[in-house]
Amino acid sequence: MLHEKELTTFVDGTTNFFAVAAQQAASIGSPYLLEEALALHEYSGLIDVSGKRQGVVCFTAPKAMLAVLLMKMQETDFSHETMRDLVGEVANTISGNARRAFGGDFLISVPNVLSGETQSIAPRPGTRSFIIPINWRSHSAKLIVSLS
Repeated sequence: MLHEKELTTFVDGTTNFFAVAAQQAASIGSPYLLEEALALHEYSGLIDVSGKRQGVVCFTAPKAMLAVLLMKMQETDFSHETMRDLVGEVANTISGNARRAFGGDFLISVPNVLSGETQSIAPRPGTRSFIIPINWRSHSAKLIVSLS
């Protein structure tokens, strides 16, 4: 089961991503437990985790946030596919950093990207699912970490 202390790996990975990719740090709110279904934003990147840990890491963000992030990254293509690629890349980068911290038994999948549809994520039985609020510029996103 994921312990609160281990969340710092994901918090650090998230702040590092924004500091490097967007050259502007994100602030992180207080993580809290996911106790009921949570609606996702327009774009979500999900990484399945297997090995010593089982579960999912999900980065979900609104389209407006991703558009500004693309601008900060000097990208000029704001297409639906580019937004999907970006949200998957954020989820993959954060999970990849966690893999380095947790070791080779922390196996991650390629990103599964959801977009456009109204989606939600619910607590998984046998896991403690944490929501990590992310604030960057005037935008809000979430990182959901649900691992056993």
